[in-house]
Amino acid sequence: MERPEQGLGEPDSHPRANGCSLTGHGALRNGYVRGLPEAETQIHHITHNGGLYKRPFNEAFEETPMLVAVLTYVGYGVLTLFGYLRDFLRQWKIEKCHHASEREEQKDFVPLYQDFENFYTRNLYMRIRDSWNRAICSVPGAKVDMMERLSHDYNWTFAYTGRVIKDVINMGSYNYLGFAQNTGICKEAAAKVLTQYGAGVCSTRQEMGNLDKHEELEKLVARFLGVEAAMTYGMGFSTNSMNIPALVGKGCLILSDELNHASLVLGARLSGATIRIFKHNNMQSLEKLLKDAIVHGQPRTRRPWKKILILVEGIYSMEGSIVRLPEVIALKKKYKSYLYLDEAHSIGALGLTGRGVVEYFGLNPEDVDVMMGTFTKSFGAAGGYIGGKKELIDYLRTHSHSAVYATSLSPPVMEQILISMKCIMGEDGTTFGKDCVQRLEENTRYFRRRLKEMGFIIYGNEDSPVVPLMLYMPAKIGAFGREMLKRNIGVVVVGFPATPIIESRARFCVSAAHTKEILDTVLKELDEVGDLLQLKYSRHRLVPLLDRPFDETTYEETED
Repeated sequence: MERPEQGLGEPDSHPRANGCSLTGHGALRNGYVRGLPEAETQIHHITHNGGLYKRPFNEAFEETPMLVAVLTYVGYGVLTLFGYLRDFLRQWKIEKCHHASEREEQKDFVPLYQDFENFYTRNLYMRIRDSWNRAICSVPGAKVDMMERLSHDYNWTFAYTGRVIKDVINMGSYNYLGFAQNTGICKEAAAKVLTQYGAGVCSTRQEMGNLDKHEELEKLVARFLGVEAAMTYGMGFSTNSMNIPALVGKGCLILSDELNHASLVLGARLSGATIRIFKHNNMQSLEKLLKDAIVHGQPRTRRPWKKILILVEGIYSMEGSIVRLPEVIALKKKYKSYLYLDEAHSIGALGLTGRGVVEYFGLNPEDVDVMMGTFTKSFGAAGGYIGGKKELIDYLRTHSHSAVYATSLSPPVMEQILISMKCIMGEDGTTFGKDCVQRLEENTRYFRRRLKEMGFIIYGNEDSPVVPLMLYMPAKIGAFGREMLKRNIGVVVVGFPATPIIESRARFCVSAAHTKEILDTVLKELDEVGDLLQLKYSRHRLVPLLDRPFDETTYEETED
């Protein structure tokens, strides 16, 4: 079996694990450094030049304090008990029932849905429903205008007051490079194309929906990524969910990171392939699955797998972590498997020139078999793309459901992508795009560093513009969102079941459009809210994500 040019565990001048080097005091475990118990010491992924990595790679995941974890479980337990009590009262018509239920004349029918399945929605989610689905009425830039709404029935329904909350600082949109704006060259170019082509294509690419703009965009995307060819799609979610089934099927094996996006999960399930899950960013877990897959083959028949496809993301949108791509590629080469990389959040946001996680690590794009990404974030538009070898793209043009059945990208949207991508590449004759990439990196590091100094628990990589701030307790999810909105700051809060039950969080998305003054305003208010809600849990004792329990079992979704 051919091995990669450099192995995963070659000897070095420092102790190593997973390509990570130990410097200073402390013991190394699973690629993390456990330092001395002083306040300033932390457990990080620390990687220096040499080995598989060409740059420092710092990630931190602080351990949940025991008291906080216990109180969080107690909080959910109390809410669940009160939920059962309220369901009992609703059943006996003592409390008014707002949730959907079967009509009386259909009581003998097989239930269309189970009431108990909506227990969490009725009794927990409804208490803090006002934290989500808020309507904005402006461009989602550094600041937004938000429509005020009120509820008179405890968040079951909302009524808009007609008042607009002006200049709410936007810390939730994926506008990483600040191209979501209604002024400037992108807007002017899109308006001109709208006049020439109209708003929609009203056909698929294979029929009457293939414009010269589509051809131009795909050539530019391929050049931007450094691949032979690329294909664009009208929706980022379907780029994953409809193309993975075209690449693998029955008799194939998918190895998927446990924190992959729902579009990757759906695509894997629709493919009919066998799915096995490896621990998040855990190369030992991934390598064990690869070894087992090659040694044992398919269940029962023991035949070799037709294909083995590894699914990973560039930046994980809930953890703020960056994929350990050098190690994934090394394993992919070692075990002759294929790699599917989802760069939805990393394209434009990472790398010296915004070319994503491949450039961030200084790797060769040819080492990634399928490069997927979206235009919905860094480019301020809509849609997605897949890049790779010309044979791959030609195959997808005729076999991908998104290509055959979906309507083509809208011309003004394509122009937005074209102009913003040319700005990033410097082909507009300015350094505006390069400056945006650099400003995003500076804003990200500054924002993360200040939050840690305040005592908040922050997850993820120091270069990730996705910044999760841990809230933990269910009552603090709604309280945090409301308190921040009172201070004219819009944030995204996330709780169970989107996250583990004791890891509720607020998720900030840093943008190049944020000025230092805006970030300082947010940090000042966060400091105040953190004291008010007692959110400064950090004790500077960080736990490796790889140290989470791994029982050497796999979860297999589909059996042949």
